[in-house]
Amino acid sequence: MTPREILKQVYGYDRFHPGQEEAITGILNGRDALCVMPTGAGKSMCYQLPALILPGLTLVISPLISLMKDQVNALNRQGISAAYLNSSQSPAEFGETVFQASCGMYKILYVAPERLTVPSFCEMCINTEISFVAVDEAHCISQWGQDFRPGYLRIAGFIAGLPRRPVVGAFTATATAQVTDDIVRYLALLNPLRVSTGFDRPNLSFIVRQPSDKDEYLLSLLHERDGQSGIVYCATRKNVESVHEMLCANGIPAVRYHAGLPADERRRNQDDFLFDRKLVMVATNAFGMGIDKSNVSFVIHYNMPQSVEAYYQEAGRAGRDGCDADCILLYSPKDTVTAQWLIDHRDPNPDLTPEEQASVTEKDHERLKRMAYYAKCDSCLRRYILRYFGENAPDNCGNCSNCSSLCEAVDVTEDARKILSCIVRAGQHETSDTVADILLAKGGAGTDENGFAGLTTWGIMKDVPRRRIMKELQLLERLKVITVTDGIPRLTESARDVLQGRRRITMRPDTVLRGNSSADNEKLLSELKYLRLQLASEEHVAAFIIFSDATLRDLCVKKPRTRQELLQVSGMGTFKVNRYGDRILEITRRNAGARSPLDELKTRFRAKYPSAKRGR
Repeated sequence: MTPREILKQVYGYDRFHPGQEEAITGILNGRDALCVMPTGAGKSMCYQLPALILPGLTLVISPLISLMKDQVNALNRQGISAAYLNSSQSPAEFGETVFQASCGMYKILYVAPERLTVPSFCEMCINTEISFVAVDEAHCISQWGQDFRPGYLRIAGFIAGLPRRPVVGAFTATATAQVTDDIVRYLALLNPLRVSTGFDRPNLSFIVRQPSDKDEYLLSLLHERDGQSGIVYCATRKNVESVHEMLCANGIPAVRYHAGLPADERRRNQDDFLFDRKLVMVATNAFGMGIDKSNVSFVIHYNMPQSVEAYYQEAGRAGRDGCDADCILLYSPKDTVTAQWLIDHRDPNPDLTPEEQASVTEKDHERLKRMAYYAKCDSCLRRYILRYFGENAPDNCGNCSNCSSLCEAVDVTEDARKILSCIVRAGQHETSDTVADILLAKGGAGTDENGFAGLTTWGIMKDVPRRRIMKELQLLERLKVITVTDGIPRLTESARDVLQGRRRITMRPDTVLRGNSSADNEKLLSELKYLRLQLASEEHVAAFIIFSDATLRDLCVKKPRTRQELLQVSGMGTFKVNRYGDRILEITRRNAGARSPLDELKTRFRAKYPSAKRGR
């Protein structure tokens, strides 16, 4: 099959992302490649797809144990034979995987760089046809990049020891010019094809805030994002503990992660987050690298990171499925002091000389200074990031907190009146969450015990996302139209002017939720998410490995009623249609309505003869 045929039949996509086809073609033509693509741009496709066409075995060298497991699970569920070798396996498991690889049972084998020197693995590689070696997270080879791994320096020697030099590809999301030069030199790439698709992530909204009370502001952000999955990064273990405790005390389903926790708790908490049993992960930067969870809707930095590279890498864990996502930095001048202390007091790298260590520390302080400039920047935040990585960008992106503040405000007076009326009719002694439930006709608010279903405001905003209602409640509080005490909103004297039409309420575009969906689509999306959770539970994998949120949303838009229509959904390849199609169609048909046998025949005919003219 051709790359485009594999893209459609195996992965379920109609077209390549920018740069993918160029990289794949170069690799298939026997050329080394260096690919710099932002998170979510499809780097893994650039080495997975060639592996399916090239003869023999493809090795993917990766430092990320959790990513290996997730990608292998995802590949197996697409009908691709893949496995991994890393320190999480027992000697028996490691040996069995090496034996199966030597027997030709896999097309793709993931391996940690530290495993390259294991004798049994080296023997297998000498006696096996290896046509391609892909080095993921290639920036780890540079002392000037994030996450330097000395094991990466042994990769070139390993490749040189193979009976025949395979094609070598290097892949990373963020790399300055210094780092890319190091990658080419240390991996001994031969005249590599360089593919860089730019660093921009248009689906990410960048926001910087300097709240007087971070805890209170964080709670408001999470209440607005009720039901969404996200990460809250903290600079220290102490902050992780205090923020996690505060969130749990306020009813937020959160788990924690830092290097000081027992390994079994870290593993359990990570699984709870990956499997959507808990929606919020509070963590230090020890968490996240290699987490391939595609449905992270927001990343909030409770403290400022130490560099723009670290910030963009961590923030980029949001929106991997291409859906809109928020990257929010809660800045305080004290964050700079904390970051400086962490740089000056971290353990020295034993692989560096004292002079090299001093040079790295000096460069880290310069990076911190550039990060602080971002936090205090009053121009386009996206432009600042892109220029940092050497890329030009327009002065106004329209999708960051600085640019959006310059845009024309949106009139939300009618929404405000409905919210105020609901507060009054609920007696002004119900919480903001309950007010939202009444307006949406959701939750336990409609039980006979409380009688809210009989209110005239019951369900009058059922087509408005909850996140928007919560944002508007916050806006009314900031404008002193309501006061909120112990979570309960009450009207002020100013509310009368709004209710009687003497005052208009406007809201900046950066606080207006994009892409409102109908109630019907929300119902269908909810059913599909529940099915995905069932399938994930049955197969003991994370939900996003079954389908991404982007695939679920496309199902809601297209509402397929046949297998042929199901193949037109983004992310639905032949293998997944055969495996899950009947259970999906049972839901989408119910939501799309009945279809006549004649319609079914027309669909099959057009699929078989796409060039045939349609009769009138």
